[in-house]
Amino acid sequence: MARIAGVDLPSKKRMEFALTYVYGIGHTTSVKILNSVGISLDKRVNELTEDDVAAITKELRNYVIEGDLRRQVAMDIKSLMDLGNYRGIRHRKGLPVRGQKTKTNARTRKGKKKTVGAAAK
Repeated sequence: MARIAGVDLPSKKRMEFALTYVYGIGHTTSVKILNSVGISLDKRVNELTEDDVAAITKELRNYVIEGDLRRQVAMDIKSLMDLGNYRGIRHRKGLPVRGQKTKTNARTRKGKKKTVGAAAK
């Protein structure tokens, strides 16, 4: 099992899919990284040598990944909330940010349903 950028990659998977376990790397970026390093997409994680792992780690320094990316996203959301614009207010209230309707759906963002106005007889 190879450890790249603080993430244990599953040993049986092909490299093009195993690299997507790192936060901030999707399939397209994974293929781009492997092509620039010169590693076959069909190679499995358990077939990697120490030199391959070092080359991938060196290439990943050009990307914002894992903790740095999570921190950057959190700071972006915090700045929206501090500005008090529409998206920031939606984040603060825990409602959908991207224009989804909330009358019937949005349970993931809003949480468990709270019944309002239904009085018992």
